[in-house]
Amino acid sequence: MPDIDIPARPTPASPARILARGVRGLMMPHRIAMALVALAGLVAMVLMMDWSWLPAYLPRLWAGLGMTLAMLGASVVFGFLIALPLGVAQVIGPRPLRWLALGFCTVIRGTPLLLQLWLIYFGLGSLFAQFPELRETWLWPYLRQAWPYGLFALTISFAAYQGEVMRGAFAGVPYGELEAARAFGMSRGKVFRRVWFPRALYRALPTLSGEIILQLKSTPLLATITVTDLYAVITRVRQATFLTYEPLLFLVAVYLCLSAVLIGVLRWMETRVPQHG
Repeated sequence: MPDIDIPARPTPASPARILARGVRGLMMPHRIAMALVALAGLVAMVLMMDWSWLPAYLPRLWAGLGMTLAMLGASVVFGFLIALPLGVAQVIGPRPLRWLALGFCTVIRGTPLLLQLWLIYFGLGSLFAQFPELRETWLWPYLRQAWPYGLFALTISFAAYQGEVMRGAFAGVPYGELEAARAFGMSRGKVFRRVWFPRALYRALPTLSGEIILQLKSTPLLATITVTDLYAVITRVRQATFLTYEPLLFLVAVYLCLSAVLIGVLRWMETRVPQHG
């Protein structure tokens, strides 16, 4: 039997090489022109607008940014942990469990996040308040606040969308690879950890990156249930100073910076996540 050349697995690019590649991409003529236009707009914004309010509100803005990042990080982590069994159940689960997972994803993905947020906050919040036994436990100081309900709403929303993504990723892994792993004597759990999950994660990571950015842009909805995130602080600045454009443009700049950082980190992760465990 003739020898078959198996192509070597490409080694992940080093951070320095990734940075050099990014710098070369930024030096393209159209991107330089866009950067100059953005710089001119930034200079005009700084020189022609009123930013005297910023130092006084800076501590509140930092606190709001911390709340935004905390809600984003917690909802993404918890939501992904829920999305894994949702994806697996829709691929290999028994029929009742498959229907239950499909129904959950369909309902959550088919209704607005704002509606879910209000139903959870006003519905569960009012329901919990009717139980005196609950108000005497250690949970009540947390349940009387708004952020647990906001976190729950963001978590199940992310879980539903990412659960559907993971369903497609798990289903897209070739069945022959799983059978080959079983033929080597791997247990079902080891096949999942070493072959199925890494391959599915590698397929789902680009979409996961997009879902995380969308999750960041969903966090301002928390202000509608009195969670003091970055958007809520900016709203109070507008009400107190009677300024409109300056606080909103500041918010735009912050979200653009956060999105750019997240995109850079997630793209770097795409080069580091192996296709096999």
